[in-house]
Amino acid sequence: MNSQDVILGMLMKESLTGYEIKQLLENVFSNFFSSSYGTIYPTLTRMEKEELITKEMVLQDGKPNKNVLNITDKGRACFNAYLQGPLEGDSIKKSDFMMRLYFGEFVGYDKIIIWLKQVQKDSQQKLIQLCEQYSLYKDEMHPAQIICIQIGIEEYKAKLETIAEGLVSMEKLEQEERS
Repeated sequence: MNSQDVILGMLMKESLTGYEIKQLLENVFSNFFSSSYGTIYPTLTRMEKEELITKEMVLQDGKPNKNVLNITDKGRACFNAYLQGPLEGDSIKKSDFMMRLYFGEFVGYDKIIIWLKQVQKDSQQKLIQLCEQYSLYKDEMHPAQIICIQIGIEEYKAKLETIAEGLVSMEKLEQEERS
């Protein structure tokens, strides 16, 4: 799976602007696909050259014109080939937090506690956001999309539970170190 596959999937349902694609990648898809902002527009340009998508300029009164992207028959065939292909193995998104935590033995417990609390706060916010999105859109979602969101919710809950347990452990160790 790459950015092209995800973008083609989005366009299978409806025409979108580059900005709308960026918003979807940052919100809905960010829970299970990592894509940098810098790759979106180069990917769209390449996809247009390969005739997977077309771009239609829409004139707007009092606003800048916008480019609406549409999937072509070739793009549909490419996306369907991706869907029909074998499942790829999942990979963990690159995580600076996990890398630092892994090497946490080289810093004090106090620093690890700071990291844990920061990620706990961020994860709690992401869980709230995902739950809000789910409650807003669940009636319009395909059952497969609902399962996807539910997996994301459960992953955040498990992460938060593990962090809470880790915080108790680290705070106890920090306390023992001070004694």
